[in-house]
Amino acid sequence: MFDMTALELSAAIKAKKLSVTEAVSGYINLIEKNDNQYNTFITVVKEQALARAKVIQSLIDSGEKISPLAGVPVALMDNISTLGIQTSCASKMLEGYIPVFNATVVDKLEQAGLIVIGKTNMDEFAMGGSGETGSFGPVRNPRDVSRVAGGSSGGSAAAVAAGEVPLALGTDASGGITQPCCFCGVTGIKPTYGAVSRHGIIAYTSSLDQTGPIGRNIDDCAAMLSIISGPDEMDGTCVIEQPFTFNDPVDLNGVRIGLPKNYMANDIDDDVKNAVLMAAKEFEAAGAIVEECELPLMDYAVPAAYIIACAEASTNLSRYDGLKLGYRSANAKTLSEVYRFSRSEGFGLEVKRRIMAGSFALSSEYYDTFFKKALQTRELIKDAYNKLFERFSLILSPVSPTTACKLGVMPDDPVKLYRGDIYTAPVNLAGLPAVSLPCGFDNQGLSIGLQLIGSAFSENLLVSMARVYQRGTTA
Repeated sequence: MFDMTALELSAAIKAKKLSVTEAVSGYINLIEKNDNQYNTFITVVKEQALARAKVIQSLIDSGEKISPLAGVPVALMDNISTLGIQTSCASKMLEGYIPVFNATVVDKLEQAGLIVIGKTNMDEFAMGGSGETGSFGPVRNPRDVSRVAGGSSGGSAAAVAAGEVPLALGTDASGGITQPCCFCGVTGIKPTYGAVSRHGIIAYTSSLDQTGPIGRNIDDCAAMLSIISGPDEMDGTCVIEQPFTFNDPVDLNGVRIGLPKNYMANDIDDDVKNAVLMAAKEFEAAGAIVEECELPLMDYAVPAAYIIACAEASTNLSRYDGLKLGYRSANAKTLSEVYRFSRSEGFGLEVKRRIMAGSFALSSEYYDTFFKKALQTRELIKDAYNKLFERFSLILSPVSPTTACKLGVMPDDPVKLYRGDIYTAPVNLAGLPAVSLPCGFDNQGLSIGLQLIGSAFSENLLVSMARVYQRGTTA
């Protein structure tokens, strides 16, 4: 069972080779046995999951066609609201918070017959690129437990990589899905902004956040994305009219792929560079045309992304003040102390750093100097991508300039932490879709990932290209 993909597991359940209860209890038992090594889960809901498994089994037994993933256990990043299940954002500020509603994506998964078995560890309020900033301890990479799993969705990627769950959901603001998938050697899709509802996702940066699937291969991720995508009247930014449907892989003959040469020039490990260039040759062997190009404004993408993200975070997190929402300090005696102590004690260092940076960027004295220029840079980056997509169907790039670093390195060096988003931040600024695929290993055996970037709502093409690559390299 644990060697099956999510689609194979659902097919086996429908063929009566095993029951939904056996699948759910098997994965929960594995989590209970192994997760102390990886720290991927914050909450596991054994009783609720087993009760839900019986309901789904009865629907399957009655012949009801729910979805190709019916009966499959799934894990959710802990910033996705779940009815009756703690949703903490890995923060002391929200520890013990039990939502009274499901996020739209959770409702869609449950309607499709998937069973939520737990909430995964993450960077606090999704702020971080290593999976270490949360208050429940760092996520450890299953490929080397002395190294980071990546962030912000490190727990979700690590849980899939460790075999503790077939599928998981994560969120992405500047590489939060693609980067941990790269570090952990699994597959993920960061959808187009507006393709998946954000209703019930606890906001970090509202104009960048997007939810997407993490799985063992692109077929599982595509099946999950077809479930969670689509319109939602509860989210005005969700503009897609119909859920995605994914067909068989396309013929790559004549498909033009851009390879940004400036991405390969500086501050990239040789092993990473060579693995991505080898992947380019695989696409060429399948009939694609790979040509070098240049993505301008690369040096400005990360600063622009973090100014916008921090500014929006400072606003979104202002509600957690010890009065309206969130942790309230027992040491506070006055109103001023309630605000000051509650936020100082409730938030971790990285969150406080970003709130302060965002408040600074939004101040009247510096708004034009920083925030306005960041918004202008964002538009220029969008235009640059649009011009590239006039020549190319897709862009191929690394996900990260390095493989997973040792635990404890990134929190002590925030500049290095932010620079790790150099290939992923521009994608979120432009609101584009991207797929992260494993494409090799470095000389230490650590996973390397490639990134395929498409124009807005080109997920069908991205998935087709990813299928061609994965099927060609695993045949």
